[in-house]
Amino acid sequence: MPFSSAIKKTCGIATVIMVWAIAGVSADAQHAPPQSDSTQTKYASTDAGFRPMFNDDTFEGWVRLGGKAKYEINDGIVTGTCVAGEPNSFMATGMDYSNFELELEFKVHPKMNSGVQIRSQCFANKTSFKPADGKVKHIPAGRVHGYQVEIDPSDRRWSGGIYDEARRAWINNLENNDAAREAFVPDDWNHYRIKCDGDHIQTWINGVAAADLIDDATAAGFIALQVHGAFRKKEMIGTTVQWRNIRIKLLD
Repeated sequence: MPFSSAIKKTCGIATVIMVWAIAGVSADAQHAPPQSDSTQTKYASTDAGFRPMFNDDTFEGWVRLGGKAKYEINDGIVTGTCVAGEPNSFMATGMDYSNFELELEFKVHPKMNSGVQIRSQCFANKTSFKPADGKVKHIPAGRVHGYQVEIDPSDRRWSGGIYDEARRAWINNLENNDAAREAFVPDDWNHYRIKCDGDHIQTWINGVAAADLIDDATAAGFIALQVHGAFRKKEMIGTTVQWRNIRIKLLD
């Protein structure tokens, strides 16, 4: 499969780690079992069609976009650390995805804000986005934009809601979904299931249905792990968000 068109052709400021040659991944690696732990066992799908998005402790096949937050990977756990003076940072796949199911676990510091980008894009030149309401949004060069499954440890607990990064802001929050809000577990590992199929985007947090969105703004794009910029919130500096057991299944 080709390197992400949204990055390769246009986002020249990206820090390219390496291109992931899917054809070079063995069948055993594609169907490797998830790490063994209680959270993964309780909520993860047993469908053999899932494959890991990290095959070892490297960022091979991923690119860093936006700010320069610190990203590390050890024992299958990706850790992102908020850095002073940096804007939103993203560790993004080097290829685009359209229809898929994505499963992962995350653990976030209570002062951090984060998210998982899906069907997202980044261009080297300034671009514009015109939503249904006709209000054109101008997107700066090099700005990651697109659907984000929110990681929100604040008191409102909108983790699992869908935020449109750098475009329309909230498009499916959890204001009226108390069950999903209560499903989030602070200071512990939480499980996400994310499904994109045509114009239908759905999310689950710890097995509880969260967002359910019909939207056709973007049909394909990269997946990325966000570390939010601290901006004026000094208490965020040095805080971390972690991800593990990141697996994907492509849909027909």
